[in-house]
Amino acid sequence: MIDGLIAGRLMGAAESRVDRHGQPFAVARVKAGAAEGENILVNVIAFEAAVCAPLLALADGDAVALAGSLTPRVWTDKQGQHRPALDMVAHRLLDAHPAQAR
Repeated sequence: MIDGLIAGRLMGAAESRVDRHGQPFAVARVKAGAAEGENILVNVIAFEAAVCAPLLALADGDAVALAGSLTPRVWTDKQGQHRPALDMVAHRLLDAHPAQAR
């Protein structure tokens, strides 16, 4: 794993889920800019309430920055092109909305 910071925009709203032990967590997808105008998809999962709550308060297209552990991977699109992606376990979140506005 790699510790990293990503910034981008939410693709759809984040979702709240519950694991098999009854513990809540959140998942989201972020589109982050990469080299030469390309975008990279970041699949985010968060377990800490301090990250989940503000992540769930954001809407599709909102700007967000997340810090956490990154795992690189590759996926294949409908045209058979191999594309890079990242999986992130988020530990911190920074967004453009003031905390009192939530």
